[in-house]
Amino acid sequence: MIAVQEMCGRIGIVTGKGLAGVIKNQFPRWMLYGLVALLLVANVFNIYADLNAMAASLNMLLGGPVQMWLLVVSAILIATIIAIPYAQYVKGLRWLCLSLAAYAIVVFMPGVHVDLLAVINGLWTPTMHLSASWVLTVVGYLGTTISPYLFFWQTDEEVEEEIESGAADKLGHRLHPIWKREIRNMRVDTVVGMVISQVVATFIVICTAATLFASGHRDIQTAQDAARALAPLGAGAVWLFTLGIVGTGMLAIPTLAGSSAYAVSEAAGWRYGLSQPFHQAKHFYLAIAGCVAVGCGLNFVQSINPVRALLYSAALNGTIAPVLIVVILLICRNQSIMGPYRNGRASTVLGIFGVLAMGFAAVLLILNLAGIWRG
Repeated sequence: MIAVQEMCGRIGIVTGKGLAGVIKNQFPRWMLYGLVALLLVANVFNIYADLNAMAASLNMLLGGPVQMWLLVVSAILIATIIAIPYAQYVKGLRWLCLSLAAYAIVVFMPGVHVDLLAVINGLWTPTMHLSASWVLTVVGYLGTTISPYLFFWQTDEEVEEEIESGAADKLGHRLHPIWKREIRNMRVDTVVGMVISQVVATFIVICTAATLFASGHRDIQTAQDAARALAPLGAGAVWLFTLGIVGTGMLAIPTLAGSSAYAVSEAAGWRYGLSQPFHQAKHFYLAIAGCVAVGCGLNFVQSINPVRALLYSAALNGTIAPVLIVVILLICRNQSIMGPYRNGRASTVLGIFGVLAMGFAAVLLILNLAGIWRG
C-alpha cells in the first residue's frame, strides 16, 4: 500500500496531472477508456452500498423512511462537494476519519470477548480454504485496501494541493521547481495514513469476528441485520456501529465519486478539480453528482443486495488493481516522465510484489468462478 500510494503521489507532484491524464498521454486510448469504465462500475456499486448502509443507519437512529434518508444524504453530499471550498472540505474529510475509531472502541467494550491468542495465531498462520467464497473474500479485501480509486484520488489530490499551496497556478503548470520537502512531506503523510488505515482495518476484522461471527450471524444482508446482531452487546455498541457507518460513508462517497470524476474529466479533456469553482468545472461536478445519483437510484432496485454489492465491487477493484499497478510502475520507471524522481529499487520491487500477489489472487478467483479450477 505504502509503495503504490507513494508512487501515485509522486506522479501527481512531478507531472502536475492526475493518473488518467498521464495514462492518456502515454498509453493507447482503449486502455484509458477500459480502465476508466471499470473504475466507474466498481465505484458506483460501492456508492450504492454505502448510501444504503448510511440510510439504514439513520433510519435506526432517527426513524423515518429509508428512502427519505437516501435522498437526503445524497443531496447533502452533492451540495457540500459543490458548495464548500476545497481547503475547508478536505479538513472536514480529515475529521471524519475519526469515525473509524468506533470499530476499535467496540472491540474493547465489556460485552465483546476477544481471544488475543486466537487473533495472533490467525494473523501468523491464517487458514487457507481456496474455495470460491474464500478467494472472493481475499480478492475483495485486497481490492478495498490497494484500490484503484485511491490511485486516482491520491494523484489528483497532490495536484490540488500544489494549486492550493501556490506551487502551481493551474493543472500541469508549476510556478517553481519541485522542492525535496514536497516529496518528503508526501511520503511521511502516505506512510502514516496507510499504517493507520491497516490498524483500523485489522480492528474491523477483529470486531466482526468477535461479534457477528462469534454469535452465529454469518449471512448479513443489510446494515440493519448487523445492528440487530449487535443488540445483545448493548445500545452503546449499536450506536457506535451505526454512527461509524454514517461517518465512514460521508468520508468514502466523496472520495469514490471524486476519483471517478477526476478520471472521466481527464479522459474527456474537461476542466476539473475540487479547487475550481462550479462555473469553471461544471462537467467535473456534474460527474460527481451523477455518480452519487446513480448510486442512490440503484437503491430503488430491490433485487440488488447491498452487502454483496460491496463485496463484488471490492473484488472487481482487486482484479483491476494489478493491471493499474503495472501501468503506475511503467510511468514511475520512465525517465522522460519522472526525471530525477523516477522509481528507486525499493519502490519497484514492492510494486512488482504487489502485482504478483494481487494478480495471483485475481487469477485464482477467475479460474474458480469459471469452473476451470476448484480449491
